[in-house]
Amino acid sequence: MSSLGERIRYAREQKGYLQGELAKLIEVKSSGVISNWENNLNKPDAEKIVKLCDVLDVSASFLLDYYGKSSFEFSLFEEEHIKKYRSLDGYGRSHVDTILQWEADRMKQLEQIPAAIVELHSGSGGKVHLINYYRSVSAGSGQVIFEDVYADRILMPDIPEYRKAAYAVKVNGKSMEPHYKDGDILLIEPTCKIDVGEIGIFNVDGKAYVKKLGKEKLISLNKGYDDIQLTEDSLCMGRVVGKLL
Repeated sequence: MSSLGERIRYAREQKGYLQGELAKLIEVKSSGVISNWENNLNKPDAEKIVKLCDVLDVSASFLLDYYGKSSFEFSLFEEEHIKKYRSLDGYGRSHVDTILQWEADRMKQLEQIPAAIVELHSGSGGKVHLINYYRSVSAGSGQVIFEDVYADRILMPDIPEYRKAAYAVKVNGKSMEPHYKDGDILLIEPTCKIDVGEIGIFNVDGKAYVKKLGKEKLISLNKGYDDIQLTEDSLCMGRVVGKLL
C-alpha cells in the first residue's frame, strides 16, 4: 500500500464499509469524494484525516505512512494485535509472552538448520512438519519449566492429526497412566484456555505438569497420584492433541 488512497481503501474494506457509508460517517458530500481520495485524485484535509482515523479505527501514522519512513514497520493487521495486547491484564500478557517466546525460539532454530537436512527427510516420502522438542513437563511431582530449554527438533509427517502441534514434550512420571506413560512424547497445541475434561500442559507455581483439567484442580489419571489444586497464578500452556507414535 504505497499511497494514501490505497491505505484508505484498505482500511475501509477491512471495516466492511461501502464508499457511501463511509462518506456519511465522516460527513462528506458523497461517495464520489471517497472515490477520489482512494484513486489519489484528491486528498482529505487534516480534519478529515482525524475523522477517517476515528471511523476506520486506524492511526494517523498508518494513513500517512509514518511507518514507511521508519526502519521498523508494521501492518494494520499487526497494529490490531498490538491494541489487543495492550488491552490484556498481566495474566493474559504472560500467556502471549510465553507462546511468542516459544515461536521466536523455534524460528531462530530453524534458521540454524542446514537446508540439506530438511531436504533429506522431506525427500523420503512426502512433506514433513518440524517442531521443537522440550523435556520439561512432569506427570508426577512437577518439573521446572524448560529448565534445559529444548534438547532436539522432531520431524513428523505433515498429516492432519499432527498439524495443530507446535511443539512436543516428554512425559516424566506415571501420574497420567495408562493414557500417557513415562517417556511418551506428547504433541502440544499452544493455547491459554482448554475445556474441563481436556488434557493440557499447565504452569503451577513455576512448575510444568501434564494433567486433565477439572474444576479448580488438575486431575491425575493414575489414582495413585494426588490431584493438584489450581491457584490464581496457574497458567494453561497448551492442549495435548496426541502423542508421537
